[in-house]
Amino acid sequence: MVTKEEDCRLPPAREPLRCYSPSSTTPLAELEETIRSLEIVEPSFFSPVWLLVIFCIINLLNYMDRGAIASNGVNGSIKSCNDKGKCTPATGIQGHYNLSDFEDGVLSSSFMVGLLIASPIFASLAKSFNPFRLIGVGLTVWTVAVLGCGSSFAFWFIVLCRMFVGVGEASFISLAAPFIDDNAPHKQKAAWLGLFYMCIPSGVALGYVYGGYVGKHFSWRYAFWGEAVLMAPFAVLGFLMKPLQLKGFPSTDSVEVMASSPGAEILKNNNHLQAGNEIEKDEAEISIETYKSSYTNSVWKSVTQFGRDMKVLCKERVFVVNVLGYVAYNFVIGAYSYWGPKAGYNIYKMKNADMIFGAVTIICGIVGTLSGGFILDHVTSTIPNAFKLLSGATFLGAICCFTAFTLKGLYGFIALFAIGELLVFATQAPVNYVCLHCVEPSLRPLSMAISTVAIHIFGDVPSSPLVGIVQDHIDSWRKTALILTSVLFVAAAIWFIGIFINSVDHFNEEAESENLCSRQEQSIMMMNP
Repeated sequence: MVTKEEDCRLPPAREPLRCYSPSSTTPLAELEETIRSLEIVEPSFFSPVWLLVIFCIINLLNYMDRGAIASNGVNGSIKSCNDKGKCTPATGIQGHYNLSDFEDGVLSSSFMVGLLIASPIFASLAKSFNPFRLIGVGLTVWTVAVLGCGSSFAFWFIVLCRMFVGVGEASFISLAAPFIDDNAPHKQKAAWLGLFYMCIPSGVALGYVYGGYVGKHFSWRYAFWGEAVLMAPFAVLGFLMKPLQLKGFPSTDSVEVMASSPGAEILKNNNHLQAGNEIEKDEAEISIETYKSSYTNSVWKSVTQFGRDMKVLCKERVFVVNVLGYVAYNFVIGAYSYWGPKAGYNIYKMKNADMIFGAVTIICGIVGTLSGGFILDHVTSTIPNAFKLLSGATFLGAICCFTAFTLKGLYGFIALFAIGELLVFATQAPVNYVCLHCVEPSLRPLSMAISTVAIHIFGDVPSSPLVGIVQDHIDSWRKTALILTSVLFVAAAIWFIGIFINSVDHFNEEAESENLCSRQEQSIMMMNP
């Protein structure tokens, strides 16, 4: 018999916490609130705030790598001579492998091949394996691939390693945001997302400074090796920590779930047969064939489920409009992040282009991204309000950035470009808020994965080499920058359309459904003590 004192003790780690007494006289509403608040059990040493901090650091390192490879210290330049015969030596990756601007642009985008393939795969695997463990696998791949970049011996090898860096990033970018969305306070969801996505511009800017310093004083190879050392502890942490669960997904780490699967039942039967003394060889072969058939059916079921989920995403107009605007936006931001230091050096003769662009981007990225999240929370986090913020901030930011590149003075350019970046970066929290809340919780990893794949494969992947081609053709960084910046007006127009689309916050919709089911279950329990 269970006493009231024993009734509310923590159960074993693999069991959900259910703290109620059959004889309790607590009103149903109060009991429901108590159970809802205790549904997720967290280790005492791992609070939601620590989850946010750890994910922010990992995101910072991911994007620091992108900034480092774009810096003049790591990216470098080929050997060139002026009319007077004075030559500058070859530096960085471009100088080491004697790359054209097009090949240099391909290098920056090559990791997206791995990202494109792996993102939907990791999102689908989250339904069969614990998402937290999948992040650990991805970070391990990332660490090994970055080590390979620093140890590369040929251009094709570093391109291959950059592809695997994309595979490593895929698990994290698909699964981290849903974890944050689950654990953030209800009235601060956009602010927490803002903190997380603040690490994108901050990481890129930090990469400019880090890559410029390490490349200048040591070697471009040391920049990659340093990144791997910094990421390694977090890859290990992904396997050692108690795994967390995502809203909308069943527990995947319990033995009971595995034991109930057809394959596990067959394996259990095989063990019993092997323990006996009268097992027949033909029976064992039949069991193995049945297990293989069950595994094949399981794989086919996952593929068909992925197809159904994709169909749901493509029919969601809010998701489609949001991603289309994000594609146009990222086309510009991706090219800015890669070509920015080089364009600034050539247009305004910046002696420390890496440091200047790094400082402007990190300050504007932090302030802008945080402001976007806090503003959305302040005006009430809804999908229509998010679209209003997206279109307005992008339009004003485009005007500032476009005007900045028309100025001839360095200080005027820096001031106006900084204001433009401040406005443009305010979009990070709202755009990802829409991605997470326009679909049901169980589709959030896939929503983030497809969004990420789309903005890269149609955005910054083609933008870097295309800008390189335009620059090779017209040979004017100022004109190239103006052509690129005008695409931001397209992004603002697309997001403006989103304001008028009828939208539903599916996160709250499913939460209400779960509350109703929970209420019904508790009613049954109280009626049958």
